[in-house]
Amino acid sequence: MNPTRRTPVAAAAVATVLTADGLLHVLWSTGITWPAHDATSLSYAVLGINAPFTPPVVLPLAALLFTGAALVTARARLGRTHRLGRLLQAGTVAVACGTALRGLAGTAWAFGLRTGLDDGAGDTFHWLNLALYTPVCLLLAAAALRVAAGEEAPARDR
Repeated sequence: MNPTRRTPVAAAAVATVLTADGLLHVLWSTGITWPAHDATSLSYAVLGINAPFTPPVVLPLAALLFTGAALVTARARLGRTHRLGRLLQAGTVAVACGTALRGLAGTAWAFGLRTGLDDGAGDTFHWLNLALYTPVCLLLAAAALRVAAGEEAPARDR
């Protein structure tokens, strides 16, 4: 792949995952607990703790996810020299840091550290964390860092 294409591809990957996650949070704000059969099971599977999946909790998270997706996309398209470049750069680095932090916590949980997890969570969270959450977060962190370190957008895109 052409090195100049890597930044837009990385940005698209980050934006797609964050937007999909944001849409799940919006869905959960309606009371739908898919793919779990109830809110407690959903909470344990997604978070490893029993937390409410109510609109005041999940809608701000959805907004944060959508904002992160928009910032990374705008950084890739507009570059650092755009008048909002510093804000876009800071937002992209924040997405990288947030996903890296979640990935590192997930790595610790994968190796048996139970800090922050409920004993009642069972094995579902452990296996989802190991197979999905942690690898995706670490890949997102790397992709967001690629965007942050990427070359400037072509002059026609500024």
